[in-house]
Amino acid sequence: MNDRLRPVMLEQAVQDARKPRRPLLARRYALEIRQQLAWYWQASIIGLALLVGLGLSAAILVAAGVPAGELLNEFVVLTVFDLQSLKAVLFQASPMILVGLAGCMAFRARFWNLGLEGQMIWGAIGATAISLFQIGPEALRLPLMFGAAVVCGLAWAVAPVLLKLRLSVNEIISTLMLNYLALNFLLHLLYGSWKDPRSSFPYSPQFQPFERLPDVLDGISAAVPLAVVVALLALWFLGLSRAGLYLRFVDANPRVAGAVGVPVRRMIVATVLLSGAMAGIAGFLVTAGQEGRLTQSFYQGYGFSGILIAFLARNNPIAALVVALLMAMLFVAGRSLQVFYQIPFSMVQLIQAILVICVASSDFFIRHRIRRVQGGES
Repeated sequence: MNDRLRPVMLEQAVQDARKPRRPLLARRYALEIRQQLAWYWQASIIGLALLVGLGLSAAILVAAGVPAGELLNEFVVLTVFDLQSLKAVLFQASPMILVGLAGCMAFRARFWNLGLEGQMIWGAIGATAISLFQIGPEALRLPLMFGAAVVCGLAWAVAPVLLKLRLSVNEIISTLMLNYLALNFLLHLLYGSWKDPRSSFPYSPQFQPFERLPDVLDGISAAVPLAVVVALLALWFLGLSRAGLYLRFVDANPRVAGAVGVPVRRMIVATVLLSGAMAGIAGFLVTAGQEGRLTQSFYQGYGFSGILIAFLARNNPIAALVVALLMAMLFVAGRSLQVFYQIPFSMVQLIQAILVICVASSDFFIRHRIRRVQGGES
């Protein structure tokens, strides 16, 4: 070897040795964004994530004192195959279906409507106002309460959507703040002029029998078929109508949708207003169906459940119906666990959080893949 080249080669070898070596895994594997994944693979990944979440939830319940052999009995047998429990599940699922679909509709328009609870509150306030002031004849009182709930829930969604489109105000902040405004106005009414004069407790006077949703078909509340009808209309709007086709473009890329002639702003406004109306109907179902009066806590949990249902269903309205039923089963089983095993209801909320985390984690595997690269590639 040439003596002149030896120092140069030695110096080059020293420099190469000083360079940081890349780990073996980083040299052999690469993380890529998936271009497309078949729906059945997506469903399989989400299903596996749910199984993991259910497994973790079962372990927590067993550690809390629930016998392992009773979990299937409590969550499936006693809630599905027992007639009274099944009625309770359907009754509980009615408002959940509506808030879940309300979330799906708004999220499809890329509007993060976190004000479902505020819209529920105003829907219930509108329905209660019709009852308290005895507006309309007795035969029309219930339809008028329903209409007032629709209008009030819709009206409470006007401000945040206009703030977003006109002033670019973040809708997450505006809808959350409006929730607190609606809650404080509700408390103002229930601790003030709308307080029940008979008991002096902070809830409104009891609705008249003709102002309550009646039972139909073997004791099933009319809230169930009413929720089904509204859900079918929402399914038609999102899946079969021209507006639903426009929403797919808006959801995919609003700028491209506007460039090809889709009325993006009008679609966002219309969809968000319908979302608020559906949340208002959910408030009507709870007050006129379950509570029989306006109370200060009737809305609690429904806003989070609606967002959770929309998230787990990935804004698919058909999947939202299934998820709402499963959520209702979880609530009914949770009440049973409270009674027989002294499990706090916060445990049910913990299970919800675990399921959310697992499904959110599955989204990483749906959108990404790990590819093995050749030895010489970086």
